[in-house]
Amino acid sequence: MTDTATVHRLAPAVAARLLGVVLCTVAVLILLGTLAIAVLDLHTLFLLVPVTLTIALLVATWWAWRQKGWVARLTPEGYRIQWVRGVGAASGRWKDVEDAVTTTVAGSPVVVLRLRDGRTTTIPVEMLATDREAFVRDVQDHLQRGHGLRKW
Repeated sequence: MTDTATVHRLAPAVAARLLGVVLCTVAVLILLGTLAIAVLDLHTLFLLVPVTLTIALLVATWWAWRQKGWVARLTPEGYRIQWVRGVGAASGRWKDVEDAVTTTVAGSPVVVLRLRDGRTTTIPVEMLATDREAFVRDVQDHLQRGHGLRKW
Protein backbone atom coordinates (compact mmCIF):
# COMPACT_ATOMS: atom_id res chain seq x y z
CA MET A 1 0.00 0.00 0.00
CA THR A 2 1.35 3.38 -0.90
CA ASP A 3 0.75 6.74 0.75
CA THR A 4 -1.09 8.06 -2.30
CA ALA A 5 -4.80 8.43 -2.88
CA THR A 6 -6.77 5.41 -4.02
CA VAL A 7 -9.77 5.99 -6.26
CA HIS A 8 -12.59 3.48 -6.63
CA ARG A 9 -14.65 4.22 -9.73
CA LEU A 10 -18.33 3.78 -10.51
CA ALA A 11 -19.32 0.24 -11.47
CA PRO A 12 -20.08 -0.19 -15.19
CA ALA A 13 -23.62 -1.41 -14.46
CA VAL A 14 -24.41 1.72 -12.45
CA ALA A 15 -22.82 3.97 -15.09
CA ALA A 16 -24.94 2.25 -17.77
CA ARG A 17 -28.14 2.95 -15.79
CA LEU A 18 -27.16 6.61 -15.43
CA LEU A 19 -26.37 6.80 -19.14
CA GLY A 20 -29.82 5.33 -19.84
CA VAL A 21 -31.41 8.22 -17.95
CA VAL A 22 -29.35 10.71 -19.95
CA LEU A 23 -30.31 9.05 -23.25
CA CYS A 24 -34.02 9.08 -22.31
CA THR A 25 -33.70 12.80 -21.53
CA VAL A 26 -32.07 13.34 -24.91
CA ALA A 27 -34.86 11.41 -26.67
CA VAL A 28 -37.53 13.54 -24.99
CA LEU A 29 -35.65 16.69 -25.97
CA ILE A 30 -35.54 15.67 -29.65
CA LEU A 31 -39.18 14.56 -29.55
CA LEU A 32 -40.26 17.94 -28.17
CA GLY A 33 -38.27 19.71 -30.89
CA THR A 34 -39.82 17.55 -33.58
CA LEU A 35 -43.34 18.13 -32.22
CA ALA A 36 -42.70 21.88 -32.06
CA ILE A 37 -41.65 21.81 -35.74
CA ALA A 38 -44.79 19.86 -36.73
CA VAL A 39 -47.33 21.75 -34.62
CA LEU A 40 -45.97 25.28 -35.00
CA ASP A 41 -45.01 24.73 -38.65
CA LEU A 42 -41.42 25.76 -37.98
CA HIS A 43 -38.56 25.33 -40.39
CA THR A 44 -36.77 21.99 -40.03
CA LEU A 45 -33.61 23.94 -39.34
CA PHE A 46 -35.13 24.47 -35.88
CA LEU A 47 -34.32 20.79 -35.17
CA LEU A 48 -30.67 21.81 -34.91
CA VAL A 49 -31.45 23.36 -31.51
CA PRO A 50 -32.33 20.07 -29.72
CA VAL A 51 -29.62 18.22 -31.65
CA THR A 52 -27.02 20.78 -30.54
CA LEU A 53 -28.31 20.61 -26.97
CA THR A 54 -28.14 16.81 -27.17
CA ILE A 55 -24.51 16.87 -28.29
CA ALA A 56 -23.68 19.37 -25.55
CA LEU A 57 -25.43 17.20 -22.93
CA LEU A 58 -23.61 14.05 -24.04
CA VAL A 59 -20.24 15.82 -24.04
CA ALA A 60 -20.97 17.26 -20.57
CA THR A 61 -21.97 13.79 -19.33
CA TRP A 62 -18.81 12.22 -20.72
CA TRP A 63 -16.67 14.95 -19.12
CA ALA A 64 -18.44 14.61 -15.76
CA TRP A 65 -17.94 10.84 -15.65
CA ARG A 66 -14.32 11.19 -16.74
CA GLN A 67 -13.57 13.77 -14.05
CA LYS A 68 -16.03 12.75 -11.32
CA GLY A 69 -16.74 9.11 -12.14
CA TRP A 70 -15.34 7.87 -8.86
CA VAL A 71 -17.38 6.79 -5.84
CA ALA A 72 -14.72 6.56 -3.13
CA ARG A 73 -11.44 8.44 -2.82
CA LEU A 74 -9.21 7.22 -0.01
CA THR A 75 -6.21 9.40 0.88
CA PRO A 76 -3.67 9.08 3.71
CA GLU A 77 -5.58 11.78 5.64
CA GLY A 78 -9.17 10.66 5.07
CA TYR A 79 -11.89 9.65 2.65
CA ARG A 80 -14.54 11.20 0.43
CA ILE A 81 -17.63 9.49 -0.99
CA GLN A 82 -19.82 10.79 -3.82
CA TRP A 83 -22.70 9.56 -6.02
CA VAL A 84 -24.22 7.65 -3.08
CA ARG A 85 -27.64 8.56 -1.72
CA GLY A 86 -27.92 8.00 2.01
CA VAL A 87 -24.17 7.86 2.51
CA GLY A 88 -24.36 9.73 5.82
CA ALA A 89 -21.07 11.53 6.40
CA ALA A 90 -19.70 11.91 2.87
CA SER A 91 -16.17 12.63 4.05
CA GLY A 92 -14.02 12.30 7.12
CA ARG A 93 -10.54 11.92 8.51
CA TRP A 94 -9.20 8.48 9.35
CA LYS A 95 -8.39 9.65 12.87
CA ASP A 96 -12.12 10.32 13.37
CA VAL A 97 -13.12 6.80 12.29
CA GLU A 98 -13.72 4.51 15.25
CA ASP A 99 -14.08 1.32 13.21
CA ALA A 100 -15.14 -0.13 9.88
CA VAL A 101 -17.57 -3.02 9.51
CA THR A 102 -19.10 -4.92 6.63
CA THR A 103 -22.82 -5.67 6.68
CA THR A 104 -25.85 -5.73 4.41
CA VAL A 105 -28.45 -3.01 3.98
CA ALA A 106 -31.61 -3.87 2.02
CA GLY A 107 -29.90 -7.05 0.82
CA SER A 108 -26.85 -5.24 -0.57
CA PRO A 109 -23.33 -5.53 0.89
CA VAL A 110 -22.01 -2.30 2.37
CA VAL A 111 -19.00 -1.04 4.30
CA VAL A 112 -19.94 1.15 7.25
CA LEU A 113 -17.40 3.54 8.73
CA ARG A 114 -18.42 4.53 12.25
CA LEU A 115 -17.12 7.91 13.35
CA ARG A 116 -16.31 8.88 16.92
CA ASP A 117 -19.01 11.57 16.97
CA GLY A 118 -21.76 9.00 16.27
CA ARG A 119 -22.14 9.63 12.55
CA THR A 120 -21.64 6.87 10.00
CA THR A 121 -20.60 6.57 6.37
CA THR A 122 -22.31 3.80 4.41
CA ILE A 123 -20.64 2.70 1.18
CA PRO A 124 -22.55 0.22 -1.03
CA VAL A 125 -19.88 -2.04 -2.48
CA GLU A 126 -21.97 -2.93 -5.54
CA MET A 127 -21.57 0.66 -6.77
CA LEU A 128 -17.82 0.16 -7.06
CA ALA A 129 -15.93 -1.18 -10.08
CA THR A 130 -13.59 -2.78 -7.53
CA ASP A 131 -13.67 -6.26 -6.07
CA ARG A 132 -15.47 -6.29 -2.70
CA GLU A 133 -12.60 -7.85 -0.75
CA ALA A 134 -10.02 -5.58 -2.38
CA PHE A 135 -12.03 -2.52 -1.36
CA VAL A 136 -12.35 -3.73 2.24
CA ARG A 137 -8.59 -4.40 2.39
CA ASP A 138 -7.90 -0.94 0.97
CA VAL A 139 -10.16 0.70 3.58
CA GLN A 140 -8.50 -1.34 6.35
CA ASP A 141 -5.01 -0.35 5.15
CA HIS A 142 -5.92 3.34 5.00
CA LEU A 143 -7.62 3.15 8.39
CA GLN A 144 -4.60 1.48 10.01
CA ARG A 145 -2.19 3.99 8.53
CA GLY A 146 -4.52 6.85 9.47
CA HIS A 147 -4.33 5.70 13.07
CA GLY A 148 -0.54 5.47 12.89
CA LEU A 149 -0.40 1.66 12.74
CA ARG A 150 1.96 -0.07 10.33
CA LYS A 151 1.64 -3.52 8.78
CA TRP A 152 4.41 -5.93 9.63
